[in-house]
Amino acid sequence: MKKIDYKLLFAVILLTLFGLLMIYSSSSVWAEYKFHDSFRYLKLQGIFFIISLIAIYITIKVDYTYYLKKANIILIICFLLLLLVLIPGLGVVRNGSRSWFKLGFIAMQPSEFMKLALIIFTSKYLSNNIKEIKHILKGVIPILSVTILAFILIMLEPDMGTGLIILVTTIGLLFISGVKLSFFVKIIILGLIGLSGLIIIAPYRLNRILSFINPFSDPLGTGFQAIQSMYAIGPGGLFGTGLFRSIQKQFYLPEPQTDFIFSIISEEFGILGSIIVLGLFSYIIYRMIRIALKCNDLFPKFLCFGIIFQLSIQIILNLGVVTTLFPVTGVTLPFLSYGGSSLLITYISIGVVLNISKID
Repeated sequence: MKKIDYKLLFAVILLTLFGLLMIYSSSSVWAEYKFHDSFRYLKLQGIFFIISLIAIYITIKVDYTYYLKKANIILIICFLLLLLVLIPGLGVVRNGSRSWFKLGFIAMQPSEFMKLALIIFTSKYLSNNIKEIKHILKGVIPILSVTILAFILIMLEPDMGTGLIILVTTIGLLFISGVKLSFFVKIIILGLIGLSGLIIIAPYRLNRILSFINPFSDPLGTGFQAIQSMYAIGPGGLFGTGLFRSIQKQFYLPEPQTDFIFSIISEEFGILGSIIVLGLFSYIIYRMIRIALKCNDLFPKFLCFGIIFQLSIQIILNLGVVTTLFPVTGVTLPFLSYGGSSLLITYISIGVVLNISKID
């Protein structure tokens, strides 16, 4: 055994500390108006940051083989939580989605924990059935069925962003495990048909697609966030307007500390600041890929790549939304956006990778 990858840990903590600064900058005006406390969101995220540091310390100490042994139990617990959150009175509705458990002054989102649980279970399944994986019926359908069940439960909340992340992550793991390319062509076709069905049965999703194509067709409704995001990014220029000097956080961009925090970063720090943030994300992914490639055993290799896929997809989805490349999906930006559950599970995931990095 050797020391963990401290470069990865340092980059993660550095990005999170910057995220705390930007959560305060983007939320202070809104928090002062709504709660008469400009530091409210910073304090809540700070509490989760401390909890996340404790969690990552513990996770680094736990040998990754423990997750191999407990993969089934972890998955079953997460499925139970997804079922419980759908029950009125237990699950809390926010922004039209029943996705949270209320625990005092904080809220927990079980779908966040399902993201990691499914990666652990899929990694175990693939490492144990690598010889059967080229047979679609025997090798692929079982794990895909589990993923689709999780996707359906998350869509019942509804939370399309998280559902897409777990679906694409599993497909990514199947791809690197050696599944035939023809299978992915069929999956893409079925995915497009399924996505069309989801849009048809929920008119608000169709409105999001239409507003994505032309946000100005409904500037005060479905296109509002996209337009305000562009108004934040555009004036930033090369060096930005300066820290704490964003205009869009002044009640123009709704709750900018969550999904659209990158818009405020771009406004206050400009293109240069955005490039530095993207550089840190790229460096974190790079360090994780190095760790994954050094693994000789299949389980830790799949586990690392699953976490890499999940993190990368979430980053791409969020940045695509704030830059109007994708329709609004409601996905947080890892390490930077306000959201305790997201930060905690991301730190636990990084802790798993750091434990694997100790392998000679």
